[in-house]
Amino acid sequence: MNEVNSAIETLVQSSNTYFLLIGAIMVFAMHAGFAFLEVGTVRHKNQVNALVKIITDFAVSCIAYFFIGYYIAYDTTFFANAADLSANNGYDLVKFFFLMTFAAAIPAIISGGIAERAKFYPFLIASALIVAFVYPFFEGIVWNGNYGIQAWLEETTGAAFHDFAGSVVVHGVGGWLALVAVYFLGLRMGRIKDNRLVAFAPSNIPFLALGTWILSIGWFGFNVMSAQSMDGISGLVAMNSLMAMVGGILAALWFGKNDPGFIHNGPLAGLVAVCAGSDVMHPMGSLMVGIVAGFIFVKLFTVMQQTKKIDDVLGVWPLHGVCGAWGGLAAGIFGLESLGGLGGVSFMAQLIGTVAGIVVALVGGFIVYGLVSKLSTIRLSEEEEYQGADLSIHNIGATGKD
Repeated sequence: MNEVNSAIETLVQSSNTYFLLIGAIMVFAMHAGFAFLEVGTVRHKNQVNALVKIITDFAVSCIAYFFIGYYIAYDTTFFANAADLSANNGYDLVKFFFLMTFAAAIPAIISGGIAERAKFYPFLIASALIVAFVYPFFEGIVWNGNYGIQAWLEETTGAAFHDFAGSVVVHGVGGWLALVAVYFLGLRMGRIKDNRLVAFAPSNIPFLALGTWILSIGWFGFNVMSAQSMDGISGLVAMNSLMAMVGGILAALWFGKNDPGFIHNGPLAGLVAVCAGSDVMHPMGSLMVGIVAGFIFVKLFTVMQQTKKIDDVLGVWPLHGVCGAWGGLAAGIFGLESLGGLGGVSFMAQLIGTVAGIVVALVGGFIVYGLVSKLSTIRLSEEEEYQGADLSIHNIGATGKD
């Protein structure tokens, strides 16, 4: 009997490890989506830089999270022998891999906002600081109960702040950090001509669309595998993700008036917003969440294109920052039993948690980018920006020609 129980336990452990490993790989693949979304949006002279930023940010994020960020969030280090680390089929190691891909999404989100005029190494340093300190500080509060804030919310409002897959923890924080970074950088050269704002068209719609497809497919690993174990897996999460994605597409199609840039960001807006409540909402509620998110992105991005103060190239603040905040609030609305959800949520807790995420991102962003900008020039020179980040930073263009 003991041998049977041991075999069953080993099977459960190995299944959970494999389950989470597949999730980690799917979220890792999403970074290719971030890369191609940016490549297709920026001008041709900045495409190489987009690709390089995403992959190097991933590497730097991994190191920062491995040595510092993961400890801040979960009070866990890897200063043990391999035998201890590989216990339970190495589940704890795969859990790190999975959560690290979430952490690395923060610089990938920011990359789209600062495109075409940011210096390479200063922002790489900023990415390391954010993933080491800013992101894990809030991540630990929400997903590990650090500092007793979740316990206080539960006692005060009747429920803890609910963010199943990171509408606020990942996307909201990334989007509001990007807003600060964009503020420090200012407008790209050529955006104002004759005192009028000029829009730069996407350089490659097929690449932009490819980025959306990769992100959308990987997102089902992002959301569903956030259960982190086989016994927690739920088809409801997959269905809600699907409905929110579709809602975002249809809203962007309608309100964006057939614009392919809007249409291919619509599903991402819906998926960002559904992350928080994907495990508690009804599919029809998720559809509405996606529709609202698609509308938010189209309208806010249009407004941002008409302002002379903020130049967010990919619209990452409305897409991730604002739609992420909407997702945090929506979980407290459509997750209620009275609206067909599973319950266990409180709108007041969702409001407090969402605002807290925004505050952490804004304060952390001003500290990090303020410090980096004091120590180094963070923007390319006018000549470098005119020439393009590809040749100025990497000495090669996207086609391999000077």
